[in-house]
Order: sequence, then C-alpha cells, then structure tokens
Amino acid sequence: MSIAEIIEATQHLTFKLDEEVFALDIAKVREVLEFTKVTKVPQTPDFMRGVINLRGSVVPVVDLRLKFGMTETQKSITTCIIIVEVSVDGEKTILGALADSVQEVLELEPEQIEPAPKIGMRLNTEFIKGMGKRDGEFIIILDIDKVFSMDELTMVQDAGGRTKDSEGKN
Repeated sequence: MSIAEIIEATQHLTFKLDEEVFALDIAKVREVLEFTKVTKVPQTPDFMRGVINLRGSVVPVVDLRLKFGMTETQKSITTCIIIVEVSVDGEKTILGALADSVQEVLELEPEQIEPAPKIGMRLNTEFIKGMGKRDGEFIIILDIDKVFSMDELTMVQDAGGRTKDSEGKN
C-alpha cells in the first residue's frame, strides 16, 4: 500500500520496542494480553520465542525486538503480547508479537504519514508502511503482513502444529 492510497484517517495501535514507537493497523490486532509463560519450541529461529495457549488454541509468539536486530525482550510489568492476524499469500495466521509496552490507539490523518524511507538496495524496508508524525516524533507504521517472509511464517505455523501434535500424544 502506498501513501497515496491512504486517503482517510486510519487507526493504529502504538507500542514500544526499546525506545522506538511502532504502530500496527488496528484492523490487524485481535487483542492485547499480559505477558504469560511462553513454551519454547525446539529448532525454531531465535525470534520465535515459543507458543502460548490462547483459549485452547496454540499461538506462536515472536519477539519483534529480535526480528528487528535489537536485544531480546525482557519481561517487565508492561511487557505484553499483541495478538495479530497476519495474511501471506491469502493464508491467515494468528500469532503473538512481544512488545515492551502498548501505548494507545491513535488515529493518523493522511497528512501525518510520510512514505517509508528508501535506504538503498540492500536493506529491506518493505515491511514499513510509512512513518507517522505526531508532536515532532516519528512512529514507525509496520505492515505486519510483510514483517515475516513466507518461509518464516511457515516455520512459525509448523512450530504451532508440532506443539499441538505433541499435546495430543500426552
């Protein structure tokens, strides 16, 4: 989606990773949970922290800080899991994304959103939908459908399925 396609105000859930403020389209967010025990799944990438039980469903949990090259998210009183719906190639996946804290639901007008920066050919910024501006500060608006590659999402889905399969054998 290009900035030119954003013609009306959009609502975003803002959250912090380290000192940076990020935002997700509110339509992609299902709910926000307090941090809970995450069960590690063997042979998954570092950013894949494990899975949680969400009302009987196995939901993979990813650490966005690790995915974005930051240090691992540390559990604190404000740490939470944002449950999002990701769509890749028409297939929907529910996953949890760790955040240091959730800020607010924010409505951004089209004139408050700048295009994502172009940082050369080697750095992929495709997952950045735009840069929101509020009170002189930037908010990095993520396109959650593009944060993970198809291979990574398949791995995440497989991890959730492996855990579900092993639970059935107990």
